[in-house]
Amino acid sequence: MANHHTREIPELAADARRALEYWAQHSTTGEAMALRARIVLGSAAGRSDAALAEELGTTRATVGKWRRRFLEGGMDGLLDEPRSGAPRRIGDAKIEFVVRETLEAFRPGAKQWSTRTMASRCGASPATVARIWQDFALQPHRDETFGLCLEPVFEPQVRDILGLYLDPPERAVVLCARRHDPVRADETVATQ
Repeated sequence: MANHHTREIPELAADARRALEYWAQHSTTGEAMALRARIVLGSAAGRSDAALAEELGTTRATVGKWRRRFLEGGMDGLLDEPRSGAPRRIGDAKIEFVVRETLEAFRPGAKQWSTRTMASRCGASPATVARIWQDFALQPHRDETFGLCLEPVFEPQVRDILGLYLDPPERAVVLCARRHDPVRADETVATQ
C-alpha cells in the first residue's frame, strides 16, 4: 500500500520531462536543481523515496520534500523560495545616486574617486559604496583612463540595466558581458 512517502508523481507532460532531463544532465545546471530534477524523474518512474535517497546520496526527507513541492507547484515548485533575512537598508535611489556620481561627477583636486571620498559625498558608508561599485563593476579608483560617456542614450541604458539587476522579471536570467573598446582594439591591431 502506497503512503505519502512513496506516492508517485503522475504522468509528466512532455515539455516538463524534457526540461527535467535537461536540468538533470546539463553541466551548467546547479547541483541543487539537478538533484531536484533527478528526484522528480525518479519518482515519476515509480521509485520509492528510500530507493531514490540511496541512489542519489541524499535523505528520504529531501526526496519527499522535492516530490511534494513538485506535486503542489509543478515546475515552479522546484525553484528556490525567497529566503528570510534583513531587508535592504539602501534604496534604489541611493544606489542610482552613487552610480551617477561615480560616473558623472569629478572629484575636486583629484582625477579619481576612492570609496571614502565617494561615501562622504553620498552620505553612505565606504563598505556600501564598495559593494555598489562591485555589483556594477565600477573601479574608478583603479582605472587610470576613467572617462565619462557623454552620449544622450547612456543614462537610459544604465537605468534599464540597473532595473534588470535590481528587479529582474520572474524566472529570468540576467547576464552581463563586457565589450572591448573598439578604439583601443583598433589601436592595438594597428600597432602589431
